[in-house]
Amino acid sequence: MIIDVHNHYYPPEFIAAIKKGPSKYTVEEASDGDPPLCSPGDKTYVVPGHRDIAYRARVLADAGVDMQVITLTAPGTTMEPADRSAYLATLVNDALATIRTERPRRFTALATLPLNDPDASVRELDRALAAGFAGCMVYANVNGVALHDQRYWPLWERASDAKAIVHIHPNYPAGVEAMEEYWLMPLVGFMFDTTLAAAGLVFSGVVERFPGIKWILGHLGGAIPYIAERLDRGFEAYPECRVNIPKPPSEYLKHFYYDTVNFDPKALQLAVDFAGATHLLAGSDYPHLISSMTRMKSSIEEMQLTASERAMILGANAARLHGVEIVVSS
Repeated sequence: MIIDVHNHYYPPEFIAAIKKGPSKYTVEEASDGDPPLCSPGDKTYVVPGHRDIAYRARVLADAGVDMQVITLTAPGTTMEPADRSAYLATLVNDALATIRTERPRRFTALATLPLNDPDASVRELDRALAAGFAGCMVYANVNGVALHDQRYWPLWERASDAKAIVHIHPNYPAGVEAMEEYWLMPLVGFMFDTTLAAAGLVFSGVVERFPGIKWILGHLGGAIPYIAERLDRGFEAYPECRVNIPKPPSEYLKHFYYDTVNFDPKALQLAVDFAGATHLLAGSDYPHLISSMTRMKSSIEEMQLTASERAMILGANAARLHGVEIVVSS
């Protein structure tokens, strides 16, 4: 069974609400029917795979992918005013819940949260969990506020109590003004936004304090598998790095999950060596221009793995996390 845990979807209801406004997003008209969805400094062409769930289901069937965990992409609703953000998050999650109900063999989902309103985020997570979601996707920073900031601790407490998934996706990173050329923000900045978020959550004690959360890092964890040893040296060298945690950072980070949106088999192998095949999850980034379901599959196939390890990464790990019945692909 193949489950793609990292991909993105814009419910038509969300696009319609943005068009109607008020919103800091804008939706431009497009003669080809693929309207650009624009946020400050970014533009996404909303192709059929982003907005048409029936089309997406056909793409999955043609690609030999059994299921997707669909999510709203960054920055989600967080750049809107707090009340508008909460309204749009509810709108998106209701649409995702409908898809989960109507197409349960093809799609499940993670909720989006109005993270610029921490109290509303707790309420929306409660609502999503009650509706059967396994957790949420959050962004590695929220308008410059770190995920380990104490304003989010009630959210992490609730997620931990529920043993929920929290999948971290990068957002506009600090220093983004230096990344305006050559798509450097998504190509480079995103990786370090995730890396900073994960390191901050560990060093601050959030991961130690709220052990029930099932953390997933997007894009193979940014640089985490590569620099974990350096974080451990910081723990040994600097007293500040030992204030909130009794163990080296790698001891926590090895228990995170890492999606495979890095299609280099050698990079994937580094992550397996770091966290184990039980902690990698197949991801494609569909339908962004930089995505590839083909490379998602082939990069895992090219790794030196046992059949059991390969099956875990392709889908069994995700099925376990999401409570999905494993169906053997024909």
